[in-house]
Amino acid sequence: MTERTLNQKEFVGVVVSNKMQKTAIVEVTRLVAHPIYQKVVKQKRKYAAHDEANTAQIGDEVRIRESRPISKTKRWRIVSVLAKSSAA
Repeated sequence: MTERTLNQKEFVGVVVSNKMQKTAIVEVTRLVAHPIYQKVVKQKRKYAAHDEANTAQIGDEVRIRESRPISKTKRWRIVSVLAKSSAA
């Protein structure tokens, strides 16, 4: 199945949970400047991402892409696993 990549957001994050079937929780960390003080701070956000083959394990670095709504909370798909977890 080919996916449109036009105007779709992509993030890189770390899998923090894979307890559900075909779903992984991915934590994305971004560096943003504070609006008033301009200090760079970390922002973390968790996304529920669709993982059709259940390939992502806890600690893996993955790339997720925005997609159509798959369920109540899932609006992202895991595109690829960039780095496997070192804890085996």
